[in-house]
Amino acid sequence: WKSSSLAKWELTLKLNKSTLVYLVDSESEKSFTGFETVTSFSLENSEDSSDTITANMSEEKANKNQETLSNGIKKHRTSLPSPMFSRNDFSIWSILRKCIGMELSKITMPVIFNEPLSFLQRLTEYMEHTYLIHKASLLPDPVERMKCVAAFAVSAVASQWERTGKPFNPLLGETYELVREDLGFRLISEQVSHHPPISAFYAEGLNNDFIFHGSIYPKLKFWGKSVEAEPKGIITLKLLDHNEAYTWTNPTCCVHNIIVGKLWIEQYGNMEITNHKTGEKCMLNFKPCGLFGKELHKVEGYIQDKSKKKLCALYGKWTECLYSVDLTTFEAYRKNDKKNTEEKKNNKQTGNSDEPDEMPLPECESMCVIPGSVLLWKIAPRPSNSTQMYNFTTFAMILNELDQEMESVIPKTDCRLRPDVRAMENGEIDVASEEKKRLEEKQRAARKNRSKSEEDWKTRWFHQGPNPHTGGHDWIYSGNYWDRNYFNLPDIY
Repeated sequence: WKSSSLAKWELTLKLNKSTLVYLVDSESEKSFTGFETVTSFSLENSEDSSDTITANMSEEKANKNQETLSNGIKKHRTSLPSPMFSRNDFSIWSILRKCIGMELSKITMPVIFNEPLSFLQRLTEYMEHTYLIHKASLLPDPVERMKCVAAFAVSAVASQWERTGKPFNPLLGETYELVREDLGFRLISEQVSHHPPISAFYAEGLNNDFIFHGSIYPKLKFWGKSVEAEPKGIITLKLLDHNEAYTWTNPTCCVHNIIVGKLWIEQYGNMEITNHKTGEKCMLNFKPCGLFGKELHKVEGYIQDKSKKKLCALYGKWTECLYSVDLTTFEAYRKNDKKNTEEKKNNKQTGNSDEPDEMPLPECESMCVIPGSVLLWKIAPRPSNSTQMYNFTTFAMILNELDQEMESVIPKTDCRLRPDVRAMENGEIDVASEEKKRLEEKQRAARKNRSKSEEDWKTRWFHQGPNPHTGGHDWIYSGNYWDRNYFNLPDIY
């Protein structure tokens, strides 16, 4: 593959046994500043032209990526050491039947229901589509920037599709770092509170184009047939070249069919993205599944100016893609769609409100694209071995990889050094269970000792404070992590 060194974006797509690598040099001033215009009705027909966003390769960057990165990884792995265990012989109901209405963070779950990642690592999957932030930074128009930010916010939850395994609860003081020079960012996160469980993170662009930070308190509850995760906490994105700050909160995630049937996931609720400099907002609605599965995975909304005048419409599926389209076209399409829905409701019985034993299939399996739409984001296909690897994406597959060079650099509190997560990744389920129990007991003993001595826990890399843009409670990065001066760290493993 050959191309100009002026190219900008980068994406790696793995298709079955062959890998196509599209690299675009992030150091160039030339960029793709427009979006693809869609004139057909199907997502499949738009794939060829949308690939032009990332279809250039820089030989210089490719050679650079073969060098050792700052955290020791030269080439990322494409699978886990061992495939996942079957959960067919285990009943979640046997654990949860006494916990209806309780907060699940206080319930000890068997390790078989976990996936081999800490929640801090799972949180890092927000960064999989960082190219959308880089792209937003290069756009001169604030509405076009908001479109990219909205696409990034939606893409941040896309990896949760079919990820029914529970991440390990982080230990108090646990940390995680990720450096991705190929994607142009580095991230640090810390578990800053255990009860309630709060995870704080801070990411920055390696080209000093953005800062992305937040604190997440996932409030989990069991409601008989489903587990609901309500993400408390503020997420903030700063585009430094434009002196803009955007804030939002994520939608609610729900795992259905806990007792019987195939587990399936949906996201629902409202997401309000605010540009605190211009006053523009993006109002997105993640629709609940709805009757006959018609609304499954759908996202719809608008971008409005500071006077609340609607500027354009956004729509798509959080599992697949996001489009923008002008208001007149969108309203006409939605009016016609609503008419068809009402006709179908009149022809079908609607009295049963029970959850289905199987995941409902949407009436339009592929995304129905409105003519004249512009593609903002499209998900990359998962690796061919994903179903045997906890349904991990290519990005998730590398989050727990570790070699000797990296081990000599990261602090002893990093997730990669957790023995229970490491054992589960290696297929040692009994060892993982024993280590998980040992770590939980060690954490309880440490908390008991602190209470006796009236000693307060001190976070290392974050401190409490108001969010500078919303004024709400937040955790602010204290700095100095990347100095690699790791002294007086807690012994948590």
